[in-house]
Amino acid sequence: MEINRKIRSKKLSTRVDLTAMVSVSFLLIIFFMLVGELSKPKIMDLSLPEKDPIWDGVISCGAGMDDRIITVLLDKNNRIVTYSGILGYSDVAPKEFKYGINGIRKELITKQTEILNYSAEMGMPDRGAIVIIKPTKNCSFKNLVDILDEMAIVKIRTYTIVDSYTPEETKLLAMK
Repeated sequence: MEINRKIRSKKLSTRVDLTAMVSVSFLLIIFFMLVGELSKPKIMDLSLPEKDPIWDGVISCGAGMDDRIITVLLDKNNRIVTYSGILGYSDVAPKEFKYGINGIRKELITKQTEILNYSAEMGMPDRGAIVIIKPTKNCSFKNLVDILDEMAIVKIRTYTIVDSYTPEETKLLAMK
């Protein structure tokens, strides 16, 4: 006599090894943390005045306000030409400088100190220099960043970057 027996399959373990998945997960987490940190923009504080108040102040205040204005012209080959006040109406001729401690930085420190002392005598402390930076098309981006660094080092708080030139400034830059 034969007994009908059903053949039952052997049950295997259903354990899944997740070691590789954990390693991949940690690598992905580290990768995204690193990419997130490196993709943050590196910025420099740039405090620019509004356009209209400065020029309205120059026109309305007359003498005194234009004594605070220093114009910095950036040209090719690391050339910097500066003048104070309004070109053609100042007694001081434009000067040419190089970058560095003994160049433009020394001049800016001297001018800033003179302007702050004058403002303090007139009863208006903390009214420092107003610097107008005018990079030419031939100027490198590095030169613009360098002059902005000089503004931060000298602690000149009021400056602007302008891309227009007067005919006198164009003639000045054309001369060597």
